Amino acid sequence: MFDSFPDGASQRLDRPTYHADLSRIYSSGIGFLNKLERGQHFQEHGFPSWEAFADGDWERALSLADERRDDYAQEIRKASRLGVTHRRLRVVEFPITPYVQWELFVLRVRVDVGDDIKVLDARDISNIEQTRPVPEVVILGDVAMYEVVYDEDGNAAGANRYRDRSLIRETNAGFDALYECGEGFHEFFNREIATLAPPQVAGTPTGSRGSR
Repeated sequence: MFDSFPDGASQRLDRPTYHADLSRIYSSGIGFLNKLERGQHFQEHGFPSWEAFADGDWERALSLADERRDDYAQEIRKASRLGVTHRRLRVVEFPITPYVQWELFVLRVRVDVGDDIKVLDARDISNIEQTRPVPEVVILGDVAMYEVVYDEDGNAAGANRYRDRSLIRETNAGFDALYECGEGFHEFFNREIATLAPPQVAGTPTGSRGSR
């Protein structure tokens, strides 16, 4: 699974170009967007809920996350108008990192307004991650695929864009297989996340994301 991905030819896009390219293709009749998330530590500077989380203000972080509800609902309505089906698969390692604990509260808001998100225990895919983690990608139909890249300080610095449709289809088939193994969001959240104490944020996590 994902065997061809490491050797795929790609074009490096800086961050503004990546966002513009994704937005353009998203509106071009792609049919679906699949997102596979693998990293466990990220920064999201400029996202108010993450800023509160990073400052150790857990209650405010959750309140600010909930304030995005209307924005997320608007995204879902736009996708519906464009005929784009969204699916997201979040791979989670144990013990759960503070970042992922926070992120799943944000994703719960998305699920509540209709986003289709599943969770996958990383231990369940250890057999296919013996040499490398599964890729963290955004797939737009069979037209384009993006792998977010980071600078040496761990900040989002753009993406590698893949155009080879056979590679995109192969990677998407891998996504489909993992998605079938994923657990319903609320089942996972209620069992593994809802009962956790507020995370202790020690220092600044590494890595940087784009918008939630």
